[in-house]
Amino acid sequence: MLQTRVEVQDQTMQSIATELHDNVGQLLSLTTLTLNSINLNDEGKAKKKIDNSLALVNKSIKELRELAKLLHGEQLVENGIGHAIDQEINWLNKAGTYELKINNLLIDLQIASPNKDLIILRLLQEIINNIIKHAQATHIQLDSYLTDNVLHLRVVENGVGFNPEEIKLKKTGMGLNSIFKRIEMINGKLTLNSASGEGTSISIEVPYP
Repeated sequence: MLQTRVEVQDQTMQSIATELHDNVGQLLSLTTLTLNSINLNDEGKAKKKIDNSLALVNKSIKELRELAKLLHGEQLVENGIGHAIDQEINWLNKAGTYELKINNLLIDLQIASPNKDLIILRLLQEIINNIIKHAQATHIQLDSYLTDNVLHLRVVENGVGFNPEEIKLKKTGMGLNSIFKRIEMINGKLTLNSASGEGTSISIEVPYP
């Protein structure tokens, strides 16, 4: 479990480094270029460029806040995996993009497994990121519960879907490689069902605690 914890931390640091370089770095570079090109003698164009720079700065702040969420993953799971899931759903709900149906029965869970909880949280974050980036969904359903010492997490969305057999064979694409790796780290089981135009469902079972 200690090795697992170190691997998760390494993955998190790699994700943060990539996001800082590719997203925040690019946004701030664009901001610098825009500000440096301002000609104060042309008031109309100057105002437009300043407005564009403010928009870029605000987007950079948003990206940094998302990275802060990654760094605070361990703090989130201190209150239990049920509360960590609830925090992720609250963030998703604030976006106002999806119709959500949530059945999170882990809120009052009296047992915990901090190492597994952190990985399960990362799995959920990866699944949500995939939905946001690729699914074009309008409805998301999440069910989480514990039965017979097995934690169940199921996410269903009504997006565009894809060919699951191809993904299973390659274990690559759409962030699923990371999901498969994390499932293996905690001896979990993943069931993936999808079809073109019919959405996707992902079910995860993890021995718990």
